[in-house]
Amino acid sequence: MLLPMSKTNKSSKSQNLVSNLLHTLRPNSKSSKSSKASSTANITMATTSLVGKTAIVTGSSRSIGAAIARALGAEGANVVVNYVSDAGAAEEVVKSIKATGKGDAIAVKANAGTVEGGKSLIDAAVAKWQRLDILVLNAGIMGSKNLADVDEEFFDSHIQTNVKAPLFTVKHALQHLTAGGRIIFFSSSLTYATGVLPNALSYVASKGAVEQISRVLAKDVGARGITVNTVSPGPVDTPLFRTGKPQQVIDFISKQNPNGRLGLPEDIAPTVAFIASPAAQWLNGQNIRVNGGFTV
Repeated sequence: MLLPMSKTNKSSKSQNLVSNLLHTLRPNSKSSKSSKASSTANITMATTSLVGKTAIVTGSSRSIGAAIARALGAEGANVVVNYVSDAGAAEEVVKSIKATGKGDAIAVKANAGTVEGGKSLIDAAVAKWQRLDILVLNAGIMGSKNLADVDEEFFDSHIQTNVKAPLFTVKHALQHLTAGGRIIFFSSSLTYATGVLPNALSYVASKGAVEQISRVLAKDVGARGITVNTVSPGPVDTPLFRTGKPQQVIDFISKQNPNGRLGLPEDIAPTVAFIASPAAQWLNGQNIRVNGGFTV
């Protein structure tokens, strides 16, 4: 049986409603401050500093990878500079990072296009600094063949280097990455560009796979406080990009950008450094096309 509400109960209920309304309208009230503090307790202060963080950048002895390694080092990170054959170039990157007086670095020889090579890079980082916070999967290959000329070996090499090796490197890295960790894949703006050329078939297919892997992993490991994003540069003036392209083709591609030029490694690195930082904690599962307007 329902009992009639007394005047006292009515008065008490009204007071509570008014009190709640005032707390909403006056955000500086004590209870509001307490609630706000509680809701933001787990939010990391927005900073781009990487002091104390350990990073691996695959394929970082030259070009985009080297620029990224330097950018991370400039923010105070300890960086594994990865190379396959050019030890001298890798050591130069290491020296440039140490010269800033902010970060530390070591050069590690490994073929990041293999599962074993990726694992060895992670083991080296953990052995040196006892932690891993940032994994940048920059290494890759870019072959150019129309379908008529593509054989299984050519296609498989792109899947092995650009897809399989990065994926299993991430799998091993997740044994060490904790909340606040960053995984950054590399794709290409060609997966979105309407002017993609027929000879980019194998390369674009592999990079499309990378983008989907990144999306799914963002949902998977995002629950652990680890973000997963993809950086997709447009045409960047590197030896990898120029290989097999006559100058007239390079000039044509340059003109597709509103800036009238190719990108530079230094155009890409600052974005990667930001994504790697605590300030980018709410950036997850995204594909950032750093291309100067090559695709819009």
